[in-house]
Amino acid sequence: MSDTPDTASAAAQEDTKAAPKPKPKPPKPEDKPFPEFIDTLFIPAVSKQLEDNGIQADRLERVEGERPVVGGSCPMVIGELPGGRRFWLCFGSADITSPKLIALAEAGSEPTLLESFLIDEKRMSLPLLVSRLLQRLNGQKWLGRN
Repeated sequence: MSDTPDTASAAAQEDTKAAPKPKPKPPKPEDKPFPEFIDTLFIPAVSKQLEDNGIQADRLERVEGERPVVGGSCPMVIGELPGGRRFWLCFGSADITSPKLIALAEAGSEPTLLESFLIDEKRMSLPLLVSRLLQRLNGQKWLGRN
């Protein structure tokens, strides 16, 4: 029995009906709304990394507030570490891909300098944000023994 165009197309239609549709990929963590990303993913990941370094943060929270040094309101993550050391990770807008700045202050002092943070990165991800923040804190000799 030979396939005629009608039976061949009917068989092709059955194959497409029978083939399971691929499951949609779950959204990337970075695609979550900014508050949800920061509160449920970023802050817990930073907290865990700090704990892995033997540090329990006194404060680690997302706020909308006055940017240190230069002023102006922005979304930011504020961290306070033991010994009164503080950091502010400021976002240009409520978007993890927006320009970022970081400010640091030792105990008893106010921040005097804003530094660009992750300016050369084309793709932003949770692991990148966490690792670079911890790298910057380690550069201040705030983590572990340096």
